[in-house]
Amino acid sequence: MQLRLSFVTLGVSDVARARRFYEAMGLRASSASQEGAAFFQLGNVVLSLFGRSDLAADAGVRDNNPGFSGIALAWNVASEQDVDAALAKAVASGGRLVKPGQKVFWGGYSGYFADPDGHLWEVAYNPFFPRDETGRVSLPDDVGSPTSTS
Repeated sequence: MQLRLSFVTLGVSDVARARRFYEAMGLRASSASQEGAAFFQLGNVVLSLFGRSDLAADAGVRDNNPGFSGIALAWNVASEQDVDAALAKAVASGGRLVKPGQKVFWGGYSGYFADPDGHLWEVAYNPFFPRDETGRVSLPDDVGSPTSTS
C-alpha cells in the first residue's frame, strides 16, 4: 500500500464563512458539501473545511487554539506576477496579507496570506520545480512519485 495525500482538512470556526472565502478565491464546492462541511477538488487532493471543535472531537484531542500550528499550505504558481495577483485576490476575498510577495533566499518569489481562520498559505513561484499544464509540481527526479523506485 502506497501513502498518498488524499485530503487536507482545515478546522474552521465558521464553515459557511470559510466556504465563501474559498469560493471567492475561485474554488467550486462539491455537491457533497453540506452544512457542517465543505469539499473542494484540488487536482488529486480534496480540500475539506470542517468545524474546528468538531474536528478536534473527531480526532479525540482538545481544541486549545494554540495560534501558529507549524503548518503552511503552499500554492505554486507560474510567475512572480501570479504570486502578487493571488495574494491580492486572497485579501479581496476576506483573507489577511501576512507577508507580501518578494524575492526569497532560495531563488524564487513568494508571499503569505492567512484565510479567515488564520490558516497560513504560501503562494510561490519556484523556477526550480517545474509545473505541468495541470499545475502539478515536479520535484527533481520526482522523488516519491508512484513510478519512483526509491
